[in-house]
Amino acid sequence: MKRKNHCAIVFLAYLGFTAIATADEPNYRSMKYTPRSQEEAVAWQKELRAKLFHILKMDDLVALKTPISFDANTLSSEDMGKYTKQEIEINSTAGRRISLIVTLPKKADSPCPAVVCIHGHGGSRAIVYDASSIYKGFATSLAEDGFATIATDVGQHEVYEKTRILMGERLRDLMRCVDYLESLKEVDKSRIGCAGLSLGGEMTMWLAAMDERIMAAVSAGFLTVMDQMEQNHCLCWKSEGLRELVDYADIYSLIAPRYLLCQNGLKEGPKDFYVPIARDAMQEIKQIYQDFGQPYRAILDVHPGGHEIDLPVLMAFFERNLK
Repeated sequence: MKRKNHCAIVFLAYLGFTAIATADEPNYRSMKYTPRSQEEAVAWQKELRAKLFHILKMDDLVALKTPISFDANTLSSEDMGKYTKQEIEINSTAGRRISLIVTLPKKADSPCPAVVCIHGHGGSRAIVYDASSIYKGFATSLAEDGFATIATDVGQHEVYEKTRILMGERLRDLMRCVDYLESLKEVDKSRIGCAGLSLGGEMTMWLAAMDERIMAAVSAGFLTVMDQMEQNHCLCWKSEGLRELVDYADIYSLIAPRYLLCQNGLKEGPKDFYVPIARDAMQEIKQIYQDFGQPYRAILDVHPGGHEIDLPVLMAFFERNLK
């Protein structure tokens, strides 16, 4: 995203980056959420979701009348005691396949809740199951607690299909994870959530915002503003037209009135996913939850750690809101 001239004045404030607009700058955040009635809030969500699908170049996929078949191929299966763990390949689009890790509880009296588990930059679908990592093995903890889990790779920086963009392809793959969970008799399709850290927190935001089948979401190590992400961060988040339309609080607002937990650590510095910035962003998100009459369904968990999952709070959140 380029500014229209070089006369823009930008001040670096201690608590974040604040842009001082000039007459020649783009009109950022034209669809910022403002207080309104619940009916008007639903209409705003519908309009914004459609505009974002267009920016993500996903209009044709959303409009598909006949679902693309999975053509699932099981590559391996392992007995993990309380659950089974499989490596599976499925079709994401008609021309592209993706790899998944899927866990299912071995003893379930009824269809179980499920969580899409999402890694960050430099990670892979396997890392969310690793207890020694910054992810704290949250996917393994969920699997051992009777949740179905699914994970795929979203850290690529290559666009695989010519008509797509990077963030759209990442989101598509995660939505296919939800499709696959819904196809399993072991899974209760009314109790599907998602969670992730860093890029995974960003993709959790996108998945829960754009796919209304997600009932509860934990976005860790990401709640911030776009001005902050312009500095010292991978710019893979940027898409043409995005900043003119929204900031992150507006995308998170598409999740309302479903359950949302954001996690930011006190050890994150001013250039990172800084808690004061997260607090301000959460106050903006809470406005639409207030308009829906559900102000307590959007929560910011400020924990003493750094760029990591706060596992006990994540587990309690899903226990309460999915299980």
